[in-house]
Amino acid sequence: MVNDAALRSSMVCLAATIVAVGLWTLSLKKMMVTYVVFMLGIAGVLLPDWEYFDRDFFRWCYPVTSEERDKLTALAQRSLLRRYRIYPLRIVVYGTIYGYGLYKWWKFVSS
Repeated sequence: MVNDAALRSSMVCLAATIVAVGLWTLSLKKMMVTYVVFMLGIAGVLLPDWEYFDRDFFRWCYPVTSEERDKLTALAQRSLLRRYRIYPLRIVVYGTIYGYGLYKWWKFVSS
């Protein structure tokens, strides 16, 4: 992982969320479900090898060559904004999966 500070701050936010859910619902089961759901969310956003997924979609089935790795590393070092590119496919997939997951989590916690 390139940025450990992002992981650390997301874990602190997760701990605060778990404490808030525990105080609000007084349920250990709901606290554990909150932990699992949010850990899966954090793992899905922060842990993947984004250099691998920043390639063309049709190249995802093939291993990264050393030339591609060097090119992606050079692009990432040139500009900080290039690391946070917006891809419509990624936004649609993440929006659908995380939206549904948060909806189901909220229904469970608020019941």
